[in-house]
Amino acid sequence: MFKGIVKRVVATAIVAASVFLAVIFLGLCVFYGLSLVMTPLGAAAITFGVFALVALIVALIFLRGDSDDEEDEDAPDGLVGKLLHLVRERPIIGAVGGLGAAFLLLRNPALAAIVASMVADRKMDQGGYGRRRRR
Repeated sequence: MFKGIVKRVVATAIVAASVFLAVIFLGLCVFYGLSLVMTPLGAAAITFGVFALVALIVALIFLRGDSDDEEDEDAPDGLVGKLLHLVRERPIIGAVGGLGAAFLLLRNPALAAIVASMVADRKMDQGGYGRRRRR
């Protein structure tokens, strides 16, 4: 399983680097093509303008806010309900949050003791810890 994840990460990095280089060299081709017919400063300005326009169009297409897709009608009220809903909808965010909480608890033993005592008190109130018989 770990090898598969590493292979996917490496393949993604290679594709991203290839796309990055392709965009860079496309920009160089546009610049040098324009510099044949105008001054290098004008060619640089037009190349910048073309790439800025493409970036703006891509950003507007992919980042436009569709209220129909993002609308959650079953989102509960309250902080704990919203957090549980977020973790159920996006488990990666929940995993990162859990790792962050674990890191904080490991770095601060007093905080870990407070959390443990709160959990133990709640179990005692619910009658979760029964008395054990001694023999």
